[in-house]
Amino acid sequence: MLLTPRVPRRIPSQPGTRSRPRPRISRHRAGALLASAVAVCLLAAAAPAEPLGVGDRLFPYLGNPGYDVASYDLSFTYPGANDKPLQAVTTIDAWTTADLDRINLDFARGTVTSVQVDGRPAEFTSAGEDLVVTPDHLLTEGSWTRITVKHTSDPVAGKDQDGGWVRTSDGLAMANQADAAHLVFPCNDHPSDKALFTFHVTAPNGYTVVANGMPVGADQVGSSTTWTYRTRHPMATELAQISIGRSTVLHRDGPRGLQVRDVVPSADAKALQPWLDKTPEQIAWLESKVGPYPFETYGVLMAQADTGFELETQTLSLFEKDLFTQPAYPKWYVESIMVHELSHQWFGDSVSPRTWSDVWLNEGHATWYEALYAEETAHKPMEGRMKAAYANSDRWREAGGPPALPKGPAPGQKISIFRPNVYDGAALALYALRQEIGKPAFERLERMWVQEHRDSTAGTADFVRLASTVAGRDLTGFFKGWLYGEKTPPMPGHPDWKAAASPKAAKGRTRK
Repeated sequence: MLLTPRVPRRIPSQPGTRSRPRPRISRHRAGALLASAVAVCLLAAAAPAEPLGVGDRLFPYLGNPGYDVASYDLSFTYPGANDKPLQAVTTIDAWTTADLDRINLDFARGTVTSVQVDGRPAEFTSAGEDLVVTPDHLLTEGSWTRITVKHTSDPVAGKDQDGGWVRTSDGLAMANQADAAHLVFPCNDHPSDKALFTFHVTAPNGYTVVANGMPVGADQVGSSTTWTYRTRHPMATELAQISIGRSTVLHRDGPRGLQVRDVVPSADAKALQPWLDKTPEQIAWLESKVGPYPFETYGVLMAQADTGFELETQTLSLFEKDLFTQPAYPKWYVESIMVHELSHQWFGDSVSPRTWSDVWLNEGHATWYEALYAEETAHKPMEGRMKAAYANSDRWREAGGPPALPKGPAPGQKISIFRPNVYDGAALALYALRQEIGKPAFERLERMWVQEHRDSTAGTADFVRLASTVAGRDLTGFFKGWLYGEKTPPMPGHPDWKAAASPKAAKGRTRK
């Protein structure tokens, strides 16, 4: 990933050297070449626009080839009602990785009014869930380009368009995983293309706006205020977060001076405070396991909304407020869910999956540390949970595929890739790995993984290679069974564990 713009420089001739003479082209030959080039351009322009993708096995039309986004600058104007479109401007700075006469962006819920490429008007149309942009000039490979799209961003979901904006009781939040950021803004909506983000959100006075990263300013003009936030680390589009509501922002100090900020409904701030006070200790606990927290800030966004899940949006994890106020959930369970989403800041956010088939690396690790925290702080044995997971593992594999080869989403249910096989099923594979290589090697592997791939993307093959290096032997065969096998391999150290059909477990909350 390119983090900062680099302008290609012309290399001057060295003193004392001669330039090579350019071959002369006859006027007739030049005319023929020009005619040929024009014909090619006309053919390209005449070809129908079509949706593209980066070839993800689970989401084939997600993302787009030909460019690498360096940064997004997003501007939204909130009208004061969460059922009306927001006016928006999305500016994308990117490097081209191929010659492009068209640029495909993922965008599928809003009206585009204009597009500019490098400051010049460009034609545009829709194809599937893509916005297809045709600039008035060829974008050559290795060039720096800026795409500016004026559009609306609709918080009301269309058919089979769940995700994106989440309507809360007092405003909006975001839930873009796995493939819904392009329902909010034009983007290259795949975790393999991480970028820096700047957010400008204008809302009526009386609303509080918080987004990923650090605040840059809040400028009041008349009856509205524009809030600006900027990330210091690259981020996948699916992790973007904006909260607009009648909210209170609570601040506290985390380990090593880390700024912790939480966003809660103002009316509930006092009641929720005891839960929020737990975050600094949870960060310190995770740092003791895997190393320093990887970002500039952290916090919990408690939204008054009915989502059915929690989500690890980068630096500001989304939670349903009711998780903390309903007596149905035991205290230790709620705390372990907080740790699950916090763990994702290392596993999934800082180290993002290269493809969506690698999602087990996110969810397996977050489930692992969720369970380990429950074991160490609430005396809920890890071994008992893993033994129960082993008993269910074959059934999970049959229903959802092996951990690293999950089955595709159900029609109209794109988040259905988040099945038990990538949660406890993947955590079970990590438990087997710890049994196989020993606890010291496993803990060393975990620290090395998040350090070596920080602010980047990584896949299953990378994890297998690093684990083999740490173990001092090739673990390819071991991982083949645990990550790709139709049946669960024998558990090292527990030959008595049996995979068998069992009654369907009670449905818990989805920790994405």
